[in-house]
Amino acid sequence: MEEGGAESSRGAAHEKDKEKKPKVVVIMGPTGSGKSKLAIDLASHFPIEVINADSMQVYNGLDVLTNKVPPHHQNGVPHHLLGTVSPNVEFTAKDFRDSAVPLINDILSRNCLPVIVGGTNYYIQALVSPFLFDDAVEDMDEIFLGDHPEVGQQQSELAFEVDNSRYSYDDLKVIDPIAANRIHPNDHRKINQYLNMYAQHGVLPSKHFQEMAAKNWGRVDNFRYNCFFLCVDASLPVLDRFVDQRVDSMIDAGLLDEVYDIFTHNADYTRGFRQAIGVREFESFLSFYITEASDEANHLIDTSMSLKPVDLAADKILKENMRVISDSFIDTQPKAVLKEAIEKVKLNTRRLVRRQKRRINRLDTMFGWNIHSLDATESILCKSDATWAAEVVGPAAELIRSFLNQEVALVTNLDTLNSSEINMIQRDLWTRYTCEACGDKILRGAHEWEQHKQGRVHRKRISRLKKGRKYFPEQRSS
Repeated sequence: MEEGGAESSRGAAHEKDKEKKPKVVVIMGPTGSGKSKLAIDLASHFPIEVINADSMQVYNGLDVLTNKVPPHHQNGVPHHLLGTVSPNVEFTAKDFRDSAVPLINDILSRNCLPVIVGGTNYYIQALVSPFLFDDAVEDMDEIFLGDHPEVGQQQSELAFEVDNSRYSYDDLKVIDPIAANRIHPNDHRKINQYLNMYAQHGVLPSKHFQEMAAKNWGRVDNFRYNCFFLCVDASLPVLDRFVDQRVDSMIDAGLLDEVYDIFTHNADYTRGFRQAIGVREFESFLSFYITEASDEANHLIDTSMSLKPVDLAADKILKENMRVISDSFIDTQPKAVLKEAIEKVKLNTRRLVRRQKRRINRLDTMFGWNIHSLDATESILCKSDATWAAEVVGPAAELIRSFLNQEVALVTNLDTLNSSEINMIQRDLWTRYTCEACGDKILRGAHEWEQHKQGRVHRKRISRLKKGRKYFPEQRSS
């Protein structure tokens, strides 16, 4: 068979295989853009059920802080994985995938459309793609232990060596500096995962993930579902103002009571819903406030180091006094500490918005997910339901209707890329850039670096340095 005919046959087989895959709609976007609202509004156009893909909203509790859609605003639309997970467990991407797949099957069996909604992109990636860290480890177990017994001996030696290294970030830097550059030094979970991979298989995590990224990402024939991706977005200045206002509204709605109820001195903020923005930021305030209030009132201190009074009546008084401090116009020390905590929540939420935007843009531009963007800027600015319906809900409904009625090529097949393009993708994913002009700020990947260079803060700093005739190389790459 000629090459052109073979390509045609593969293309036809690919389209036929795609037709067999269940159709799923995925609504992505930065926090505050209106993802959940859009999903609920789409229920007037399609028989849908929502699966929450927000890594903090899956947990039971902190309803105000995590901005869960309350039942009376869900308009009867079934919501799954919303507030159903115990806050004391770690709900990983694998857990999400394993929970969401049977839910999607159930929704499809009811002739309804599954709509995945959330800003936790690695949840979505784990669901739609068969590639997952846990799966890779299982596959490598078969490869290394089944086919190469001599490597098993090496693995045992490596495991012994790494186990005695206490899984420190410095050890990872020595073994695999490229992988170390991709994670935060305090991200102990990933440090353990990477070192375990090296210990068990003798494979550098960076090499493994580079190969798997080029091989699996963006391949429509590898996707578990026939996916249609929507992104609700808005301009950064508008989102910044909106999330700042939303934090203030959350304070008014009882956010302080929520974080007070779960506060424990020196808590672990790397597991469960304590990872949510708005928990750790209030630690200094609550420690200061509760200690001061307890000392003044001579209350008993809980021996569990929670610092909170044992007396429930005293607990209630402390909560009421927190609201007094929050509403007060007098600049006391507790008020100053509280204001600082609130500003940290706003700042970290704005940073989250930027990270989410970068990641979505990367999925779209680098891996060809063909994410259809809907601009909610005007509707957020004018707070108009009519504008929202006309500029977001209406276009979204038309796009989804077209998707349901005809086949759309959603994802670029990496088979069409040549080796140099794949190498470029690999290098872009793993190159670390350091912006000296911005205080040695670390950017990961060429895309993040280009986004940073276009930012207002970076351009202002470069301009000031040039005016002051100070030379700074804009970046170093490694």
